[in-house]
Amino acid sequence: MDVFQNMELFSEMIRCGGDIYTWCYDADGKLLQSNCPDAGFLSGAFDLFGCRQKMLDYGRQHTKPITLGTALGMTWAAAFEKDGDTLKRAWVIGPVFYQDVSLRGIEHGLQYYSRLEVSVAWTMQLYEALKSVPVLQCTILHRYTLMLHYCLCGEHLTLGDINSDALAKPADAPQTPAHDRHKVWMAEQGLLQMVRTGDLNYKQALSASMGISAGVPVRSDDALRQSKTSIIVFTSLVCRAAIEGGLSPEEAYALGDSYIQSAENAKTMDDLEPLALMMYEDFIRRVHKCRTNPNLSQQVQMCVDYIEMHLEEKIRAADLAKLVGYTEYYLTHKFKEETGLSVSDYAKFAKIERAKVLLKSTDQTVQDIAAALSFSTRNYFSRVFQEVTGLTPMEYRER
Repeated sequence: MDVFQNMELFSEMIRCGGDIYTWCYDADGKLLQSNCPDAGFLSGAFDLFGCRQKMLDYGRQHTKPITLGTALGMTWAAAFEKDGDTLKRAWVIGPVFYQDVSLRGIEHGLQYYSRLEVSVAWTMQLYEALKSVPVLQCTILHRYTLMLHYCLCGEHLTLGDINSDALAKPADAPQTPAHDRHKVWMAEQGLLQMVRTGDLNYKQALSASMGISAGVPVRSDDALRQSKTSIIVFTSLVCRAAIEGGLSPEEAYALGDSYIQSAENAKTMDDLEPLALMMYEDFIRRVHKCRTNPNLSQQVQMCVDYIEMHLEEKIRAADLAKLVGYTEYYLTHKFKEETGLSVSDYAKFAKIERAKVLLKSTDQTVQDIAAALSFSTRNYFSRVFQEVTGLTPMEYRER
């Protein structure tokens, strides 16, 4: 099927989940088609709130999808059809809200657009149009966005790839019911442990935890204010975890204050979206740097970093030797002399540390975790896990 046939099928499929509409713009931002009955007015709002221009600017430079938010809480998602490196068409789904928004909430949101000159009649028409905008969990919109990208490009992406070219946030996740609070706490501890250890290979656990919590469950008529509160709380937690990981309080608090101020200065959801992941990644890299063993040679440190960044692969000394330009014999002796462990034992312990995070912060089965970390069988993984921790994977998860 060609792109238009793919998109026709895709549009019908997502309509099964509610009134979620599809839009197609050419490379100059002209609306080519939409199945939305109120396409004229909502496409005008899309333009007026600055989303159309941001979509075009982003799509001309990048290939991965992006979400486009407003201070009202109304959100679209866009994916791009390219001809080589040239933008051909931009396809959009939405708009949706991530939570119920009251009339007061819309009024709060419009205050951020005080520079726009809109009539009272237009504002009343907006109120009326927004009554039909569906409420959709963020992760569902993101999964629809991944499907949209696949229909256009035939490429499989992960949730973490959405907005990734703009240093996207880890997630606006669906609201977690009260009985899942323990699961939220476990996921939070897993993410904070990655900060404490400066674990550069954090994206797998981060992506898996995206659907667990939407952040601070404070209800507010101001959707932008609620998102700011969540980012500020998250930043405070990460800042303290970084101090526990060895980052100096002076550096950690100064960095945290900077990100909190950036959140406070945000005028739209788009301003907020890059901050959470940018902040999280920044703290992890700084902790990793301060925990780097000064007694390791540059070559062995390169090997250590490679192991930690490729835990999902089978790690062989021969590959590491090629990476740093040593013979395998020389590297294995130098690695053990500097770290006190063989390459295989270091990789084994690093994989078990990652498994502990995944057991605490995700619902992945032991079988899936074993496979994700390239253990040959679940039994072998369980045996190694118990040798290292003194517990089976299930005992560790239950505790």
